[in-house]
Amino acid sequence: MYDGIIFDMDGTLWDSTEEVAIAYNVVLKSKYPEVTDEVTADKLRGYFGQLLDDIAVQLFKSIPPEKAKKIIRECCDYENEYLAKHNPGLYPGMEQAIMELSKRHKLFIVSNCQEGYIQCFFEANPHLEKYFTDYEYPGRSGKPKAENIKMLVERNNIKNPVYVGDTDGDARAAREAGVPFIFARYGFGEAAEYEDVIDSPLELLDKLSQIDYRH
Repeated sequence: MYDGIIFDMDGTLWDSTEEVAIAYNVVLKSKYPEVTDEVTADKLRGYFGQLLDDIAVQLFKSIPPEKAKKIIRECCDYENEYLAKHNPGLYPGMEQAIMELSKRHKLFIVSNCQEGYIQCFFEANPHLEKYFTDYEYPGRSGKPKAENIKMLVERNNIKNPVYVGDTDGDARAAREAGVPFIFARYGFGEAAEYEDVIDSPLELLDKLSQIDYRH
């Protein structure tokens, strides 16, 4: 039986791209008219899951890379504030899945996000924080996703973890960390290699109950 379920955030727990696009555009229009790139939810879905600096240089092509990296951090500061007040909501069935899974497994989050992003998720959904044991992200650790998965597994003494994510980057990070990967196909991306696949959050309950039974 898996003793730890590690979730990605964007494209797995929730889709915040509409709200993030709004927050970014508020900052850009009020302070940075030289940024002529259009920021939309669809465009963000193609970049989410990457490290912040990598997103910046792809999203803001109209300005130099170093300036793009600076501006995206300012956008993220406002994004955290905006999301805490304008909850995008979880994917249908995710809240029930979290509550049920927490009865038999410890739950965690590892996301390629900035400082404050996971915290604003819990601020927007305060009733969910009690179900999660720990979380990690590069905004705090300075490390990529695979290293954050490893670090979280080690410090929580997880013997048989599994990672649930929605992109090939998630699959690669899990594989590099030596952790099985469940592909959330309802999310943003694609994945070529995985141990199992789900098309909705509630399918995770069935998949894990079958695995528990086989064990």
